[in-house]
Amino acid sequence: MAAYILRRLVLIIPTLLGIMIINFTLTQFVPGGPIEQIIARLEGGGDVFQSIAGSGDAGQPAATQGGERYLGARGLPPEFIAELERQFGLDKPPVERFLSMMWSYLRFDFGESYFRSISVVDLVIEKMPVSITLGLWSTLIAYLVSIPLGIAKAVRDGSRFDTWTSGAIIVCYAIPGFLFAILLLVLFAGGSYLQWFPLRGLTSDNWAQLSLWGKIVDYLWHITLPVIASTISAFATLTLLTKNSFLDEIRKQYVMTARAKGLTPRRVLYGHVFRNAMLIVIAGFPAVFVSVFFGGSLIIETIFSLDGLGRLGFEAAVARDYPVVFGTLYVFALIGLLVGILSDLMYVWIDPRIDFERREA
Repeated sequence: MAAYILRRLVLIIPTLLGIMIINFTLTQFVPGGPIEQIIARLEGGGDVFQSIAGSGDAGQPAATQGGERYLGARGLPPEFIAELERQFGLDKPPVERFLSMMWSYLRFDFGESYFRSISVVDLVIEKMPVSITLGLWSTLIAYLVSIPLGIAKAVRDGSRFDTWTSGAIIVCYAIPGFLFAILLLVLFAGGSYLQWFPLRGLTSDNWAQLSLWGKIVDYLWHITLPVIASTISAFATLTLLTKNSFLDEIRKQYVMTARAKGLTPRRVLYGHVFRNAMLIVIAGFPAVFVSVFFGGSLIIETIFSLDGLGRLGFEAAVARDYPVVFGTLYVFALIGLLVGILSDLMYVWIDPRIDFERREA
């Protein structure tokens, strides 16, 4: 197993390098870079993409109109543009910039945001509470509800309970998360019907003055609706995965043998079936948690006015804040690759019969 883990760790290097090369290359062909963003703001042109799309002389490329490298830069001194390029490091060739960036990332030096005057690490830490809240609680609730429900559906396969719960699960899965979030706001926080929950934020304005118990209650009060909205669609996949896994095990020969020996259905289910059936469900927990935790839900965060990693990634991509874009991409890709190894170790831990080295051989 040690040799398998070592090979997987070594493969992280070319995989991560490929991810960074592809994304860095794509950004070289995307209009509206950080220099154009600043020029648009200085000249009061509004959104830089409007300038790229429509203004300027007809029939001339946006990047070369009037002999200038940047659209809208004709009213600014060339020295000022050159200084901006030097500050952002855009005066160097792309290959040199990429190698310099990767060398810094290897030392976990992710630089500073172009537009926020704060380091990328501090910016991510600042947004982390929202992502921790949504990721942790959504994953925990999904597992606590879906696994017992999936087991109950497997045991009662084909019954009325199984049919009705399947219908409810399909409806929940079919409803888009943002639509369900809006529905929750209108019904329980919009004032038109019931105003049980706050409209926005993770805590109240007077949170610092509250007692410990008051802070816990206030925190749970604020996260109820966003967590429900971000969890609702996860029930379907996990519940059906649990049900199908248990059904597959229940129909195997060893279960029939255990029943023939006179064991009670409960003893058969939890003494023999449970461990084998839960293999695929539990082993995938690290990947599920990280995907929810780091993926961020832009729409959910926007609807409930939560400032998390989802909004951070979107705003950084729109503003072409390259240190934030590439820094978070590097960290999250690295964590995702490490979690893939952790998932394999979970498989072996749950079922020692699995041998990845023998399978590769």
